[in-house]
Amino acid sequence: PSLQDPSQDAWGNRTTVTEFILLGLTENIRLQPILFVVFLVAYLITVGGNLSILAAIFVEPKLHTPMYYFLGNLSLLDIGCITVTVPPMLACLLAHQCRVPYAACISQLFFFHLLAGVDCHLLTAMPLTYSTRMSREVQGALVGICCTISFINALTHTVAISVLDFCGPNVINHFYCDLPPLFQLSCSSIHLNGKLLFVGATFMGVFPMILISVSYAHVTAAVLRIRSAEGRKKAFSTCGSHLTVVCIFYGTGFFSYMRLGSASVSDKDKGIGILNTILSPMLNPVIYSLRNPDVQGALKRVLIGKQPPE
Repeated sequence: PSLQDPSQDAWGNRTTVTEFILLGLTENIRLQPILFVVFLVAYLITVGGNLSILAAIFVEPKLHTPMYYFLGNLSLLDIGCITVTVPPMLACLLAHQCRVPYAACISQLFFFHLLAGVDCHLLTAMPLTYSTRMSREVQGALVGICCTISFINALTHTVAISVLDFCGPNVINHFYCDLPPLFQLSCSSIHLNGKLLFVGATFMGVFPMILISVSYAHVTAAVLRIRSAEGRKKAFSTCGSHLTVVCIFYGTGFFSYMRLGSASVSDKDKGIGILNTILSPMLNPVIYSLRNPDVQGALKRVLIGKQPPE
């Protein structure tokens, strides 16, 4: 497709993109209402599930532990991540077209990478919370460090892509604005951006995976020293839940951002995007908390308005 709604560059005859057109998940008009309903339900389930976790943690004293402090923060991040991508996509499905102003596209990219980055580092810190001897100050400091690193990473990528020239096609074959599809539309060199993405992936992906592996080696050794079979089962269940989320989150992330050589965004990339932005936040409450008896008891008390036992 050709350039849509360009503006004249003040320094010459080149044209500058003022908006991007997102092709979304499908151009089939008949499928769009079905997809709208599916993703609206997924969004409501995700927001409702994560708000339920936050309510349970708030009302249940048993859940006032470091692990659930971090789970509460993860729930907030999951709500933020899916809100950055899904409501705009739903609006596009209703309108049967998706024109996104340049500034809105760059803003979406920044907030998505900020929230997903904090999520990434909190997942890395989670194994540390299996010990309940972590003070509130340390918990707050860990969350602060995660936010700072993620803010720097997101701001770096946003500034780096905002200085690129977009003077050709402005059609993005995706359902939200992200780095790889924007790189493909730039008419200037993306060499520096590729280097920054590699460095960012190392700090946001490789190092955290190494830390998670080392942490779980220690956790596994500690769990094996538990004499009670029931205690070992409960500990491994908690670890397994965390590792499931880590595998989904990091697997989709590596697939999305370590393939800059691909010629174009395919339907496979969109599927990975759905896993990363929608399915992972939706499954997190179920995988982590909703099957936990303490969480289930707290949710029942929230629903019926009963005070927790002293």
